[in-house]
Amino acid sequence: MQYLVPDTSVVIDGRISARVKSGDLAGRRIVIPEAVVAELEAQANHGRDTGVKGLEELRRLSELAKSGKIELEYVGVRPNLDQIKLAGGGEIDAMIRDVALEVGASFITSDGTQFKVAQAMGIDVEYVRPQRDPIKQLSLEKYFTDDTLSIHLKEGTIPMAKRGKVGDFSLVRIADKPLTERDLRDISREIFDRVKVDPEGYIELEKIGATVIQLGPMRIAIAKPPFSDGLEITAVRPVAKVDFDSYKHSAMLKERLKEGQRGLLIAGPPGSGKSTFAAGIAEYLFKCNYVVKTLESPRDLQVPPEITQYGPLEGSMEASADILLLVRPDYTIYDEVRKTKDFMVFADMRLAGVGMIGVVHANKPIDALQRLLGRVEMGMIPQVVDTVVFIEKGEVARVHDVEFVVKVPSGMVEADLARPVIVVRDFETGVVEYEMYTYGEEIVVMPVTKAVKKPSWKLASREIEKEMSHHVRGPVDVEMLTDSSAVIRVPHDEAARVIGKSGKNIEQIEKTLGMHIDVRTRDEASSITPRIEETAKHLILWLDECAGESVDIYIGGDMIFTATVGRKGDLKIAKASEMAKHILRMIKRGERIEVRRAGQD
Repeated sequence: MQYLVPDTSVVIDGRISARVKSGDLAGRRIVIPEAVVAELEAQANHGRDTGVKGLEELRRLSELAKSGKIELEYVGVRPNLDQIKLAGGGEIDAMIRDVALEVGASFITSDGTQFKVAQAMGIDVEYVRPQRDPIKQLSLEKYFTDDTLSIHLKEGTIPMAKRGKVGDFSLVRIADKPLTERDLRDISREIFDRVKVDPEGYIELEKIGATVIQLGPMRIAIAKPPFSDGLEITAVRPVAKVDFDSYKHSAMLKERLKEGQRGLLIAGPPGSGKSTFAAGIAEYLFKCNYVVKTLESPRDLQVPPEITQYGPLEGSMEASADILLLVRPDYTIYDEVRKTKDFMVFADMRLAGVGMIGVVHANKPIDALQRLLGRVEMGMIPQVVDTVVFIEKGEVARVHDVEFVVKVPSGMVEADLARPVIVVRDFETGVVEYEMYTYGEEIVVMPVTKAVKKPSWKLASREIEKEMSHHVRGPVDVEMLTDSSAVIRVPHDEAARVIGKSGKNIEQIEKTLGMHIDVRTRDEASSITPRIEETAKHLILWLDECAGESVDIYIGGDMIFTATVGRKGDLKIAKASEMAKHILRMIKRGERIEVRRAGQD
């Protein structure tokens, strides 16, 4: 009687029982190595579907043997734990081949490497190609509609789905009866079968009790005990692909991305459309002839095939980053930056000169920057991230500009308190919204808002002007900071007389007024009057002599915001913004717009 030894691959395929039923192997003696049983048992114990399918095949062979269609025998030594751990290195395969040699049997496998090794050893071996069943629609796909973001299935519960549009999803029932464990096991088996035959399918992650599978644009997470309290399947797919041009601020962001490699964070709450926006940027950069790659786990960004999507190399994003630095992309999209290691990889690649665009979960724009604190040295944050885009309900809600300056933090007065400060500005208006700096051993994240002028400050300003008229020949500008402090600006040649020798004059003035006075010079020649242009979408202040510089904008003697002038000497303000409307109202009232270089006395 001719002996036949199958290896693990053909047992999992169910190939042997199928050939027995067809009569091809009728009457043969099937010899199952104990190493095959041990390997399948280990896989099943780890919750892998391959192990379950292999053991089911052995059960079918046992029934065929009882009916007399074949003879079945188990031979060989059961591998120990160390040998099972080394299965990936070929240890189990070697034990299976040894059984074939010992009993003088034919050998059958669908593993290409196993086939070549057996041939080299002179074993009578047959190679059968892995089975490729036709691609069939999955049972869970019937639950998807055009507006379905995700499907949520769990044993003993009614199937649910998230439906709607980006930023406005709701959880709805999609069936009347709860699913049983058997229902979910059948769906799970369908999914694993589909991965084998679908060229766009692969297992992204496989752990004890959890498997993540990618099937084209669909990401499927399967959880089972002991990881979860019951069998659960969650399937997610994108519901929208939005062109970058359709977003607010896209023109300004395009210009910024083209200027050079940038560090940009895309922030927003879960389900707000961050990844959709990131995919839009990736496609735009590719069309601009930049080399673009992605770092994702799992890989589910919807990008053109020319953009290679990288996952963790041997479970490590650091290793992936090392390869990417050799590839030298112009931009890398990192989806998602969440753990400390992710932020370290993001920062390392950015400081190496790669343009980085990261996707971060955050409820406010400033939260995205705060997640860098403690992970990246504070002084390096503006070099790592210079732009924050906040996405809400599928729209660009805010854009923040991040820069590093040395100044006195807002709310402080004394000049000796000047220190490095990270300034976070509104990208559209240039208004400072937050400042980040160290104070003692603490890192302060301070909201900066323009102080509301109290009625009493107007009276206080008049008293200061009246008092200063006794000491200054010429105009005096007064800016109230608090109830007990103010800044006065006097002509350059008057400052020394106001302060007096060793500060005696200003000390006496402060005692008279009962408040702290900060004296600064005001050089009328240094004041710039911009040329104003109105377009359909923008109010433009032309400042040719200040191109690329930071400037303070004053109206009626009050500073209203600080901004950076463009390279062409233009300062654009969106006409629909409140800032532009305020400026136009003040101009109609006859107020003068005055521009000074930032930090200029």
